Amino acid sequence: MGKHPKRLIRIGEAAALMGVSVQTMRKWERTGELRPTRKSQSGTRYYDRLDLLDVGNEAAPTIGYARVSSPDQKADLDRQHAALEAYCAAQGWRTEIIRDLGSGLQYDKPGLQRLLDLILHRQAKRLVLTHRDRLLRFGAELVFALCEKQGVEVVVIHQTDPPAFEEELAQDVLEIITEFSARLYGRRSHKARKLIEVLKSDHAESGGEAAPAP
Repeated sequence: MGKHPKRLIRIGEAAALMGVSVQTMRKWERTGELRPTRKSQSGTRYYDRLDLLDVGNEAAPTIGYARVSSPDQKADLDRQHAALEAYCAAQGWRTEIIRDLGSGLQYDKPGLQRLLDLILHRQAKRLVLTHRDRLLRFGAELVFALCEKQGVEVVVIHQTDPPAFEEELAQDVLEIITEFSARLYGRRSHKARKLIEVLKSDHAESGGEAAPAP
C-alpha cells in the first residue's frame, strides 16, 4: 500500500497548499477567517490538509487584482487596493490582494503570472477587479474563460472605464506602434526611429508621457 500524506501540516506547508504567504495565513487567523486546527504549547500551528483542500476551491481565498502601468501611479494602485479590500470585506470574503506594475499589454508581469497559477491550480475562489482593464488591455476574455473552466467566479466592481483609461490606452497604442515599426523596419533603422520620434512628439503634445525608444 502507498503511504498516505500526513493529515496535519504546519503553517508553511498550509500556505503553499493555499497558494498564499505565511503572513497571509497569520492575518486570516487574527481576523478569524481561517484558524489552525490546533496549536502546540510552543505556538506551532497545524492545519488539517483535507479541510484546506475541502471540495474543489471552496476553501480557497478570493483574489483581488490591482494594476497600474507606471511607478508614478502608486496613489492609484493604493486606491485600487483599498477599494478591493473594502468591497470584499463587505461581502465577508477571505481575501488576498495581488498588486502589479506594468502595461496592460504585458503578460509576463509577476502578479499576473501568480494569479494565473492560482487559477490553474484552483487555489482561488473568485477574482475581483475594480475595472475590467486592470487585468489586461487585450486577452482578459481568455482569462475569464479560464476562470469559468476552473470554477473561479469573476467580479468587476465598476463597469465603466477608470479615470485614467484614455491616457493609458494612448500609451498602450503607442507601445504597439513602436514595437510594430521596430519589427517592420528594424530597431536601428532611420525610418523606424523617425516614425517613433513623430509618434512620441504627437503624444507628448497631447499631454501624454512619451514611450521609451526601442
